[in-house]
Amino acid sequence: MSAHRRIVLIAVVGALVISLSGPLVRLSGVSPATSAFWRLAYAVPPLLLLAWLERRRLGPLPAKGRYLSWAAGFIFALDLLFWHTAIEYVGAGLATVLGNLQVFLVAFAAWAIFRERPSTRLMIGTPVVFTGVVLISGLFDSAAYGADPRLGVVFGLATSVAYAAYLLLMKAAGPHTMAPLAHTAAVAMLSVAVLSPIFGGADFVPDWPAHGWLLALALGPQVVGWALITWALPRQPAALTALLLLIQPMTTVALSALLLDERPSPWQLAGCAVIIIGVLYGSRGSPPLPPAAPEPAEALGTSSRRA
Repeated sequence: MSAHRRIVLIAVVGALVISLSGPLVRLSGVSPATSAFWRLAYAVPPLLLLAWLERRRLGPLPAKGRYLSWAAGFIFALDLLFWHTAIEYVGAGLATVLGNLQVFLVAFAAWAIFRERPSTRLMIGTPVVFTGVVLISGLFDSAAYGADPRLGVVFGLATSVAYAAYLLLMKAAGPHTMAPLAHTAAVAMLSVAVLSPIFGGADFVPDWPAHGWLLALALGPQVVGWALITWALPRQPAALTALLLLIQPMTTVALSALLLDERPSPWQLAGCAVIIIGVLYGSRGSPPLPPAAPEPAEALGTSSRRA
């Protein structure tokens, strides 16, 4: 397998893992601020351990990386709070569409900041994939709208801006993987705690079995999923990573059907097919940036050498 295909595969696996986020949040049955806080609180200890192991191999995270990670942490807190609130107001489908407008913001911001001119395939694939996201969102089904669609749109658009800013900041943080994630999660956790009263408040007392789902949310999407995505970010164009992350809503539809007994409509199933076609087309022929750090297995504290 070529280096480019391996990087794309790792980003796709990361996107598949974080697609568990929505169903796990729903299964926990807690408020948006509560789920945002605890997914981070449970993730911080393992991320700090993995960051310490990474530091022994790569050295400390440079000051620039720390500052960018702290900024990304605050932005990520806003992203989580906006996204969960948008779901409550406008429904999971449309909230997902609005949040994934990040693919356009990332593509053009990366062009301006990193001089990463999007490839022709990527430019063509982006609107194709977004069309699929619109289809699976349930936009053509009145049931997708929530209690306050207009307010939901505001929070959904805010999610998109925060998501794009977070991806760009994490890309600029450098080739380290676990250290930026640990800094980001810690800052995001504190930020959510401070901001939670604005978003209806958070319950800081563990309540089981809800916290079993939140623990799974932390160890799966927050630790493993974002570790893979963070590793891939500096090794390929930011716009390509943003495009690959749009696999998330497609997978969430399937998982919701299996775990929550939500049955996709024909429009949503068509959207799944459109996303697959768009991602496959847009991800071809986009050369990654030169690798500058160990493979994900090494970043997680294990050796990737073969006997």
